[in-house]
Amino acid sequence: MYSSLIGMVEKAQRYAQERDRIHIGQVSATIRGEHDSHQVSYEGGAWRCTCQHFVAGGVCSHTMAMERVLDGMLSKASPAKV
Repeated sequence: MYSSLIGMVEKAQRYAQERDRIHIGQVSATIRGEHDSHQVSYEGGAWRCTCQHFVAGGVCSHTMAMERVLDGMLSKASPAKV
């Protein structure tokens, strides 16, 4: 029992270090901003955010932050515009 658990933990550590193994197709998160919290999501290669900057212009600091956090793990990423 313990030997198989140790093997799983070692494999998990290796997978976590080899970030190119991970491809995220969809994700959602809440980002606590300076004034309010916002729902950020990524699905089908597109970002969405509930903040007014994103609604008005299709880009915001919240989606940019998530892009940085998930760098290299997004499937067919549509980069947030700078």
